[in-house]
Amino acid sequence: MTTNASRDPRAIDAPETEIVRQWRVACDGCGPALGHPRVWLVIPHETGFVDCGYCDKRFVHESFADRLG
Repeated sequence: MTTNASRDPRAIDAPETEIVRQWRVACDGCGPALGHPRVWLVIPHETGFVDCGYCDKRFVHESFADRLG
């Protein structure tokens, strides 16, 4: 059995990534019909990104976009 020795969340690609200008973002999946409840997420200044707990969409602040690829 192999394990991922690196537990760095940046090592795993998110299903969808969006570059944003705000440090606080909202995610509702793909809308009320097919998405999930709207949640507000805060991007930590230390990491520059946050993942939605429902759909795993990753929001990357524009100041970190070049560092996180």
